[in-house]
Amino acid sequence: MPAEAAIIEKKTGRRDAVRAFKRDAILQAARKIFARDGLDGATLRAIAAEAGIAVGTVYLHYPSKEALYAELLAGSLADLLKHLRAAVTKTDAQAQLLAGALAFYDFYRQRPDDLYLGLYLGQGFRPTGLTPELDRLLNGRLIQCYTVLSDAMRRIAPLEAEMLRAETVSLAAAMGGALMLETTGRLKVLGDTGEAVVRRHVEHLMGRLHGRG
Repeated sequence: MPAEAAIIEKKTGRRDAVRAFKRDAILQAARKIFARDGLDGATLRAIAAEAGIAVGTVYLHYPSKEALYAELLAGSLADLLKHLRAAVTKTDAQAQLLAGALAFYDFYRQRPDDLYLGLYLGQGFRPTGLTPELDRLLNGRLIQCYTVLSDAMRRIAPLEAEMLRAETVSLAAAMGGALMLETTGRLKVLGDTGEAVVRRHVEHLMGRLHGRG
């Protein structure tokens, strides 16, 4: 390789490394700011200050706080999908639904900030979105995760599309409710745990599925 080309390649590699470092710093700072202020309250200026860089540098990487939020959430959902797929592949078909549901619960139980991120929380329960395009992208990622669970249902019993959708939604609601009640301490007051709630729901669901098998 000619000396000039080697110098250019070295500079390019250094520049890419610096860019990746700054991008990671922005993401880490954004996670803190979004957790503290929510999507509505966060600003790119506050994120830049947390990261210790100029706000103009943030704009070089992300055109808006919505784009930054979307990247964090997309990464979280990618981790969740990987976690679910790993859980269901470790067991036989009849046990995959319970394994997947408990894996879903465990993922967010261990990572409560990801739960709040996924629910766009930070300043209450008011419905919030990003942009129509980003919402479609992220909803698609979330549906991929729920599909792991609905596929596990179909391995137990053949369900019509509408019934499969209804059971998947009910399971999602049970898991989400258990997570919110557990993380806010309400289930402890009631003498229960989120894992037990999810397990009971899935056991009842499996009973219904076996009845249709």
